[in-house]
Amino acid sequence: MKYVCSVCGWEYDEEVGSEELGIAPGTKWADIEEDFSCPLCGVGKDDFSQE
Repeated sequence: MKYVCSVCGWEYDEEVGSEELGIAPGTKWADIEEDFSCPLCGVGKDDFSQE
């Protein structure tokens, strides 16, 4: 699954993870901490939509 920031378009792909944020490949969106914020614009998880 992929999740996209509705503000800036930054994308989180569960299959790939995010090396720059220290999130391992295969990490599910639900397993990412609730206080996660977009690395580009700073909005929270509530502002992401499933693609």
